[in-house]
Amino acid sequence: MPSPIETPKPIDLPRLLEVWEAAVRASHDFLPDGEIELIRPLLASQYFPALELTCVRADSGQVLGFLGRAEHKVEMLFVDPVAQGQGVGRTLLRHAMEQGARGVDVNEQNPAALGFYLSQGFSVAGRSPRDGGGRPYPLLHLALPEA
Repeated sequence: MPSPIETPKPIDLPRLLEVWEAAVRASHDFLPDGEIELIRPLLASQYFPALELTCVRADSGQVLGFLGRAEHKVEMLFVDPVAQGQGVGRTLLRHAMEQGARGVDVNEQNPAALGFYLSQGFSVAGRSPRDGGGRPYPLLHLALPEA
């Protein structure tokens, strides 16, 4: 069972980057190494500071997964591949939904992520041919049904 949700501390930044890279390499086989290397430094300098970050830790204190939210949208959710299937992502997502998150974008080429969000009640509301950085990786825009 995942630990309670908490806000990552500045000392957790290297671990967040490790989790991000491990999860991306495990699930984003369409993303070339060069793109990963371009995105990685932007996480700490631009993306993380713009988001409300939450994380789940192992009993040892190590971050297993994290979620970044901006207002009503989940902007990122990454779980260490060794912890996938253990409820970490579901715990983080449920917490974000309780805090008002109602949407998320997912790479069209990431069927596991799409299946996860669909299983959590999201449905496809639209599609963009490029990601938020203008790269040629189509996004599916997912939303929760209105209450």
